[in-house]
Amino acid sequence: MSDTETTEDEQEFEKLPDDAAVDLQAEFEKSQVQEVLDKLDKELVGLVPVKTRIKEIAALLLVDRLRRRFSLTSETPTLHMNFTGNPGTGKTTVALRMAEILHRLGYVREGHLVSVTRDDLVGQYIGHTAPKTKAVIKKAMGGVLFIDEAYYLYKPENERDYGGESIEILLQVMENHRDDLVVILAGYKDKMDRFFESNPGMRSRIAHHLDFPDYSADELEQIADLMLKEQSYQLSDCARQALSEYIPIRMELSHFANARSIRNALDRARLRQANRLFASRDKALKKEDLITLREEDFRASRVFLDGKLDGDPADGIMNEMSFEEK
Repeated sequence: MSDTETTEDEQEFEKLPDDAAVDLQAEFEKSQVQEVLDKLDKELVGLVPVKTRIKEIAALLLVDRLRRRFSLTSETPTLHMNFTGNPGTGKTTVALRMAEILHRLGYVREGHLVSVTRDDLVGQYIGHTAPKTKAVIKKAMGGVLFIDEAYYLYKPENERDYGGESIEILLQVMENHRDDLVVILAGYKDKMDRFFESNPGMRSRIAHHLDFPDYSADELEQIADLMLKEQSYQLSDCARQALSEYIPIRMELSHFANARSIRNALDRARLRQANRLFASRDKALKKEDLITLREEDFRASRVFLDGKLDGDPADGIMNEMSFEEK
């Protein structure tokens, strides 16, 4: 490359004179961030407050990048985040798209997502925690580190617990390497609130708090349609009615996990469909038979039969809790 040539990255951050004018819409289109936002809209039903906040963060970063081109004094924005909400509300998916946005706007080098829990960070013996935590951080550098159920890092009731050591390492990295790593903590809101009360240093490093609401019954039915379409299945009219009745009942039972519970319900319906088709294997099958879930594939659920989760071994159906994260 000659001395007069510049890379695309250098052109993006080429310093501008004070009297220059920049087309913000053109800069936005050039970043291709809209593609990521559109993908998020396609992947996740509802979540309007969350999607709005993600767009606001993207706008902040785009403006910050333009300020740097005008040599306006500005520190790298603190981008560490806290996602709160019940299971199955889309936190991991949003974290993945956030990593893409950060990469496209030049705030992380690679834009990959490393998703971990306490077990990936904390050792069981003296001297094990620091190497485990540092190995995870090294893997996540240049992207986003997503720590699910982050409150489990702190267990004050156990004086021999090593989670505090992992927290101290994370705090240092979040402060000293915030231009190369974004950390997103996630978990139930009440437990994350208690975690921050006990760890004020961590709270001070979190710039954005996003709360993920539970889905409504109508939204969960839309989610089911998306899942079925992805797997080339369809519902008969009676099956759709059964699913519409199933969802509000399931929402009131224990261990409800929003979209995750809907996926589990569809998995079990597919299992029942397969058993039903196999039981009549002497008959020739058409494509419609293979892709259509019928009413009995849902009505056989214990949720309908006695208001309980599928899980009795007599059902011949796998226990729901084996599908869902506890």
